[in-house]
Amino acid sequence: MTSSYFNFDDADVILRSAAPYATEFRVHKSLLSAASPFFKHMFALPQAPHSVAGPEVPVIDVSEPKSTLETLLRYVYPMSRPSIDTLDELTPVLEAAMKYDIISVIDILRKRLVSPDFARATPTRVYAIACRFDLEEEAKEASRYTLNVNVLDCPLHDDLKHITAYAYHRLLDLHRKRAKAAQELLQLSEDVKCMQCNGARYHAFLPPKWWTDFHERAKQELAVRPTADVVFSMPFLAQSAQAGCERCAGSILDAHSFLDQLRKNIDNLPSTI
Repeated sequence: MTSSYFNFDDADVILRSAAPYATEFRVHKSLLSAASPFFKHMFALPQAPHSVAGPEVPVIDVSEPKSTLETLLRYVYPMSRPSIDTLDELTPVLEAAMKYDIISVIDILRKRLVSPDFARATPTRVYAIACRFDLEEEAKEASRYTLNVNVLDCPLHDDLKHITAYAYHRLLDLHRKRAKAAQELLQLSEDVKCMQCNGARYHAFLPPKWWTDFHERAKQELAVRPTADVVFSMPFLAQSAQAGCERCAGSILDAHSFLDQLRKNIDNLPSTI
C-alpha cells in the first residue's frame, strides 16, 4: 500500500509505516534532511552498494502507524496542513516529531497543545502531556488552566502514566499554596456595611449577613478551585444576597469597588508552577 499524499515519482527513499496497515511513503532525502537532523545523519551514513540491475529506492521501516507518519510528513512538506482536533491525534505526532528532532513541527504542535480549546477542556491532560515531553513553558501554561478544575476529581487518563511524581506534586503544591493565599485575602473592609444587618449599630463593625455566607462558601470553593472566576460570578454573589437580609443585595452592589479589588488581589497571586 502506498500513501496517496506521498507517492512521488522522483522519490529517493521510502518510509514504511508499522503494521497492521503498513504503508509506503515515497519521499525525498533532501526535504527530510533539511527538516530533521536525525534523518540528515542517517542519510550521511555509508549506504549498501547498488545491485548490478541498477539502484533501488531504499526502504526504511519506522515504528509509527500510517496516520501518525502521514500527519507528520504533511507538516514537513509544503502542502496543506492536517487539522488536529483531539489530544489523541496530537500526542503521537508530537512524540514522532521529537523522536526525529523535527523542530519546525515541534514548535507548531507545542502551540496547538496549549490552545484554549484543549487547555480549557482538559487542562490536566495538557499538563501531563507537556510534562511527559519536558515542555516546561507549556506545562506552566497548562497549570494555570488547571486552577479552574478540581485536580483531585479529574478523570484518570493514560497520559498521567507518563509523568513523574515530582511533576504531579508541583501541580498539587500550586493549588494548595494559591488556595491558602486566596482564602487569607478574604478580609472584609470596614467600609462595607448593610443598613439592616448593622441596624442601630451602624457605626460598629459587624459583617453583613451576605458577607458571612459569601466568606464561608468562597473559602470552600477556593479550596477546590483557587481562582476568582466562580466566587465573583453573578450566580455566586446572588446566592449570598438571598442568604442575607432584604438590603443585602444593595449592600453587595455598593461594595462593587471592594469586590473588584479583592478579585484583582486573588488574580495577582502566583498562577503557574
